[in-house]
Amino acid sequence: MKLDDLEKIEFYDNSRLNFDHDLSRLNWFNIGGKTKIFLYANSLKDLSIFLNKFNNRGKIFVLGAGSNTLFDDETFEGTIIKLGKNFNNISLLKDNLIISGSSCLDRKLSEFAMINHIEGFEFLSCIPGSVGGGIRMNAGCYGREFKDIIVSVQAIDFKGRVLTISSSEINFKYRSTNLSENLIYLSGTFKGKLSKKEKIKKKIDELKSKKEISQPLKVKTSGSTFKNPINQTNKKVWELIRESIDINQVNKMFGDAKLSDKHCNFLINTQKASSKDMKNLINFVKENVYKKTGIKLELEIILAS
Repeated sequence: MKLDDLEKIEFYDNSRLNFDHDLSRLNWFNIGGKTKIFLYANSLKDLSIFLNKFNNRGKIFVLGAGSNTLFDDETFEGTIIKLGKNFNNISLLKDNLIISGSSCLDRKLSEFAMINHIEGFEFLSCIPGSVGGGIRMNAGCYGREFKDIIVSVQAIDFKGRVLTISSSEINFKYRSTNLSENLIYLSGTFKGKLSKKEKIKKKIDELKSKKEISQPLKVKTSGSTFKNPINQTNKKVWELIRESIDINQVNKMFGDAKLSDKHCNFLINTQKASSKDMKNLINFVKENVYKKTGIKLELEIILAS
C-alpha cells in the first residue's frame, strides 16, 4: 500500500495521522502490535478528507474505547480509526431526547440522562465501552440493550457519504445488528422517559453494586468473552464454562492469560500475556464446552487482525 500521498494530508481540526502506531495502549487487554496507519480524527471534516484520500485502499477498523477488542501481536495490515473530541459531545434535543457523539463513553451518556431526569439509560453505567461500539454490537446488560433507547444513527461510509439510519431500519439481535461493517458511526439519537433524578440515581447505584459483586474490576480484561447461547440453553455461558473445565488447572496452562475466579467469562491479562496466549485460551474453552455440552460458543469480544 502506497502511503506517500497520505503523509501530505492537511487537516483542519488537529487530527493526527501516524504510521506504525502502537496498539497495546489503546485496548483494555494491553495487547497488540502496531498498525500501518492510525488516524485520530477530531472532526467530521477531517474524517471525510481522510476517507476521500484513502479511497478504499485497504481494510479499516474503527476503534472505540478498546474495551472489547483483542489485537494480534503482529502488525495490523490496515488502518485503525479512532474518533476524537468533536465526537464526544452530548446534547439535549428535547425533554426526553438525547444526541450523543459515538466516542462518548456509555457511562457519560448514562450520567447525562440522569442529570436531565431521563430514565432508561441506567444500564449504560455498567458498560465500559463507547456509544459507537454499543450501537454496533447492540450492547446491553441487566435486561436492557441499545435497541431499547435508540431512535436513529448518524454514520459515514468508507466512501465518505454521510447518512442517517432510523432504528426501524435496523434489525437488532442479541449482541449484533444488520448494519454494514463499512460504516463509521458518528452519533446516535436516543429516547427515554422523564422521571425523578433520585429514582434514576438509585437504580444506577443498584446496578453498579451488582456489577462490583459479580465482575472483576481494575484488571486488564475485555469484559464478557463469549455470548450467552440464548437459543440453545437456559444456562448462562459462565455456568457452561464452570461445568466444562477445571479453572484452577486451566489457569496454569496459558501463561499470563487467565480466566477470572470471580467471573469465568472474563479473560484477564495478569501481566504480559500475548494475543496467542489469549486465543489459545479462548479456543481451549470453546472446545471443552462443546465436548461437554454440545454447545458452540460465539465470541462477544472482537478479534482484530
